[in-house]
Amino acid sequence: MGRPGDGAAAEEEEEEEEEEEEESGELVAGPSPQQPNGFLPGKEAEERGSPAARAAGLGALPEAQAMLPSPVPGAARAAPRLSRRRLAVLAVFSLYSLLNAFQWIQYSILSSVFVHFYRASYTHVDWLSMVYMVAYVPLILPATWLLDTRGLRLTALLGSGLNCAGAWMKCASVRQSLYPLTLMAQTVCAVAQVFILGLPSRIAAVWFGPKEVSTACAVAVLGNQLGTAIGFLLPPVLVPNTVDDIDLMGHNISIMFYGTAAACTLLFLLTGVVFEEKPKFPPSQAQAVLQDIPPEDYSYKQSIINLFRNIPFVLLLISYGIMTGAFYSVSTLLNQMIVTHYEGEEVNAGRIGLTLVVAGMVGSIICGLWLDYTKTYKQTTLIVYILSFVGMIIFTFTLDLGYLVIVFVTGGVLGFFMTGYLPLGFEFAVEITYPESEGTSSGLLNASAQIFGILFTLVQGKLTTDYGPRAGNLFLCAWMFVGIILTALIKSDLRRHNINSGILNTDIKAVPVDSPMEHEKNNTVLKNQSESAI
Repeated sequence: MGRPGDGAAAEEEEEEEEEEEEESGELVAGPSPQQPNGFLPGKEAEERGSPAARAAGLGALPEAQAMLPSPVPGAARAAPRLSRRRLAVLAVFSLYSLLNAFQWIQYSILSSVFVHFYRASYTHVDWLSMVYMVAYVPLILPATWLLDTRGLRLTALLGSGLNCAGAWMKCASVRQSLYPLTLMAQTVCAVAQVFILGLPSRIAAVWFGPKEVSTACAVAVLGNQLGTAIGFLLPPVLVPNTVDDIDLMGHNISIMFYGTAAACTLLFLLTGVVFEEKPKFPPSQAQAVLQDIPPEDYSYKQSIINLFRNIPFVLLLISYGIMTGAFYSVSTLLNQMIVTHYEGEEVNAGRIGLTLVVAGMVGSIICGLWLDYTKTYKQTTLIVYILSFVGMIIFTFTLDLGYLVIVFVTGGVLGFFMTGYLPLGFEFAVEITYPESEGTSSGLLNASAQIFGILFTLVQGKLTTDYGPRAGNLFLCAWMFVGIILTALIKSDLRRHNINSGILNTDIKAVPVDSPMEHEKNNTVLKNQSESAI
């Protein structure tokens, strides 16, 4: 709807709307954009806007609604509508996230090969994987600042571009004297990871409707898990351990590196073509509300402060870090645990790791679908946490029974629930922190997971070496029990879901108002706009 008295602007806007309608997808069910106050049904709004209703006090705007940014006078908020491009955006992101995870695991799964090729110690080769965790923690705040201030497209291009650059640097490092170069190349890939891991919940929220947002987040997380799974399988096939023929080993490593670099290049180009900052129409009422907030009103520093003042989010931050850190620790030390009780079973240890990852991929999708269907965020998160704890207990006390089949089963169950928890944590965080940035909340969750993962790996590794795998696993069980208690204490305030449902009983604001006078001024302006529209 054009502004009154501006015919040229109205005609341009009408033409633009016609073009957008041709390119857009299906409409999303939700409150009508033509409602006078944006949320009430038309007839009810007219009744509340009448002089009699105002006299009776029915025309007053609810407090939460008054805190929402108001549309331009005379303009209607865009109707939520799904873009067909959303599936392409999700597919491209999932694929380049897959390649980033593949590049992380390709060294550790071939540790004995790279020890011989680069004539380096196992510690040096281990650093090719650990650099991913080390780089993430100090860089996550700058990365989330970039996402919030410069947008989704630039962040996606940086993640995909750095991933591509690191892959090509590896191609130049296939010489026995060039370990420092391959470490530098892996560091570039590790920096790329910082611009990748925080995007699943942001992409899901910006591009997908309320009935598919959790599933979209799960699929985006799935890409990274699938990359790890492929990393368990493909590198040993491409690069067999030909200790007696270093030239052949270098040739095989080159094939793996060049193939990865070519795939990364293709996906970088696709990222530039497919990714846009946001769809032309908001996919949900929650996104429509956020689009009304002027950019100058956003403060990244204030957003961080708001998140750490949000007690439910702080509890989730710790409990998520415990669960995901425990998963990282188990994955890292799995080979050591298996070989302790099943000597010479390194191959099966890798297969058990693959089983754990694949089962987790299934768990992620099922949990995402369940959240979209039920919206029971806290209940689902708590139940999955408890089942992960039970699975860890069973895994711990069946590991030394002497039956690898049992370890395959218990490892699969453990992976199903522990990895299935990942998208649950992301989506629950977005719900309880709305309208704060999805990238910032998920970035902090990932940073917590990396910190706990490093600490748990060091402590569990020491306990496993000195006292055996059971002692190390019981250490994780104790921390996971603490995580269950913290999860039970989280208040389930589903702010985003309430906005999408038209329920305005939450305090919605991106940043606090500057002063009570400013807040009173905003309410007065909004009231005058409502009265002038009658």
